[in-house]
Amino acid sequence: MSNQFTIGDYVCRLSHQKDILFRIESIQSSGATAIASLKGVDLRLCADAPLADLEKVSPSEVNRLRQVYVRKSTDLMRNIEKRREGTIDHFLSRAKINFKRPEMTEAEIFEMPGTVLHLDGDKEYLNLCLATYRQLGITAHGFYVPETEQANVVRNYLMEYMPDILVVTGHDGFIRGKKNFSALENYRNSRAFVQTVRRAREYAPGRDDLIIFAGACQSHYESLIAAGANFASSPKRVLIHAYDPVFIAEKVAFTPFNQMVPIKETVSETITGTDGVGGIETRGRLRLGYPKSPY
Repeated sequence: MSNQFTIGDYVCRLSHQKDILFRIESIQSSGATAIASLKGVDLRLCADAPLADLEKVSPSEVNRLRQVYVRKSTDLMRNIEKRREGTIDHFLSRAKINFKRPEMTEAEIFEMPGTVLHLDGDKEYLNLCLATYRQLGITAHGFYVPETEQANVVRNYLMEYMPDILVVTGHDGFIRGKKNFSALENYRNSRAFVQTVRRAREYAPGRDDLIIFAGACQSHYESLIAAGANFASSPKRVLIHAYDPVFIAEKVAFTPFNQMVPIKETVSETITGTDGVGGIETRGRLRLGYPKSPY
């Protein structure tokens, strides 16, 4: 059976009605059974499955399955563009009042959205997220760091880059066969995310000084919020999309610093929605600047 599959193959699980597209990360033998370690292609989920439970997915089927999330992501990007266009007048009005210049034009002011430090346990997702940050006009520094090592490096990265927003993510999942959703040890990487958030809060205790998103698919939401995250996954232990942390970060980065980030609106504007992402009252990080340099 193991000869039928190789690392990198796209597969679905028969026992789960082929609901999620995975990629095989490794194959190991457990007695007479060969077990594959799987990572979601669009969803931040890691799982194990016997090879007998897997079915290869053709390239055409891979494209079809991914189109659902591509369309959702594209729609969200369009909504963000429309939202920003709608706030330009408000942005200029605030600048005229703040700088006491009624004749001021948009060309004279500039905006400084929040900056992001993004630690990701998945190299491919990291690159996709960094490309999306650039598309959204957000300065982001991203690094591939396995989930269990993030707590060891987060402080040094925070000291070096001094971001407004920290994203701690990768892959997670509720361990197969476990029953207690409240027990932190029943999750693959939730404990590691909690430790990383705590380490970050040692550096920046205030929740409005450093805005933190933490978690991945099915992560222990309550523990992450209690540890110090402003936003986290997953309230109902559902799967979250690779881009969900980016959309949360964008909303925080482009909400004015003197306003609260609208929680319900923010989590509703992710691909997963309120079942997968939640948070607490948090101030935005966008600031106005004047005058705008001609260079």
